[in-house]
Amino acid sequence: MKAKWWGGLAAVLTAAAAVVTLAQPAQAAAGFTVSGTRILDANGNAFLMRGVNHAHTWYASQTGKSLADIKALGANTVRVVLASGQRWTANAASDVANVIAQCKANRLICVLEVHDTTGYGEQSGAATLAQAVDYWISVKSALTGQESYVILNIGNEPYGNGTASTGWTADTKSAISRLRAAGFQHQIMVDAPNWGQDWQFIMRDNAASVFAADPNRNTVFSIHMYGVFDTAAEINDYLGRFQSAGLPIVVGEFGHNHSDGNPDEDTILATSQQLGIGYLGWSWSGNGGGVEYLDLVTNFDPAQLTSWGQRLFNGANGIKATAKEASVYGGVNPSPSSPSPSGPSPSAPPSPSPSNPQTGACTATYAVTNSWTGGFQGNVTVKAGGSAITAWTVTWTWPNGQRFTNTWNATVSTSGETVTARNASYNGRLAAGAETSWGFTASRGATNNNPAVTCAAA
Repeated sequence: MKAKWWGGLAAVLTAAAAVVTLAQPAQAAAGFTVSGTRILDANGNAFLMRGVNHAHTWYASQTGKSLADIKALGANTVRVVLASGQRWTANAASDVANVIAQCKANRLICVLEVHDTTGYGEQSGAATLAQAVDYWISVKSALTGQESYVILNIGNEPYGNGTASTGWTADTKSAISRLRAAGFQHQIMVDAPNWGQDWQFIMRDNAASVFAADPNRNTVFSIHMYGVFDTAAEINDYLGRFQSAGLPIVVGEFGHNHSDGNPDEDTILATSQQLGIGYLGWSWSGNGGGVEYLDLVTNFDPAQLTSWGQRLFNGANGIKATAKEASVYGGVNPSPSSPSPSGPSPSAPPSPSPSNPQTGACTATYAVTNSWTGGFQGNVTVKAGGSAITAWTVTWTWPNGQRFTNTWNATVSTSGETVTARNASYNGRLAAGAETSWGFTASRGATNNNPAVTCAAA
């Protein structure tokens, strides 16, 4: 892979923060958590980020209206640029609290990030991850109690492309440990080095040990996709490796074009939807320094969507078509049968199993949806018969020694070659003729025949 990089925004404008007093929804009992490759909201429901970035620290006076406009266009999440004081004037705790209140008033999940860390080691004056942690601790009063609505993105693109980027792993582990020791219970998001694009694969290859270093096991990884990710193969391989490893990842920034190359935004959107991965487009408005084409709207006006804005909000696999409001706001929950975090790059069309023997009042259809050397992704659709059912059990015997590496939307057990999958708490009750699905990734050998599948219902 070519060593491409992106250096971030060059133009920085300063504006006074808008001070708005807004009613806040009731606090939910718990915050965001990680379950395998999935992000769960405070109610335990799967949450798929579909949103954009907003440069609050440079355009504070635009934030109130911008968040309302972003929500009106269908987003469920906004990633908010903050400053810690090394490169730009730090956002005070009162300002952070105001941003969170406005996110909540607009029923948006708020991902907060420190931007001063961008390109550390190459960018003059950039903050270290340790300095970013110092900042988070300094504004902790604004964050405590907001775990159901706020995800903490420690620092934006925390290393450039130099040899110093090899320090990402140790520094990220230390930052997570310090935040937990300081009492932060939020879900933590960590950005990749190499200006966020991880072309050296430092984050990819060390993600498991970083995740294990979090005593809460509640860390999400964020890749920024610009010129490095200009082919479908690169996108699918990178995201697929996280899915196969059972680790949560989001596309925290991406664009439709960039000076370091032309990102394949169609594949980013399609693969993210297929694999159940969140994405946040860069950025709402106000880009400068030659990357003005990354504005989603012109002059912060939602009536002036750019071509990039039209693609992200209204195009195939875009925000309007795929976003679901977080259930902590009472929104419609993602369907349990929606695409869930799963396996690597799509390469094989679905191959439904032959006519399967069935018992009871349900049927099950087994399909291979992705395939790669040594592994594959599968989906099982369960359909009720002529009467409603309250629970289901799917069984089969592996024909070629296949073995699960990850499963979702079902409780699965195995004994040798025998597989038994029972419904999850939320998808057992099906009306007559209704269906749900569950998925998995698995290892395979040279032969990968479909098993004969049986469904029994209660």
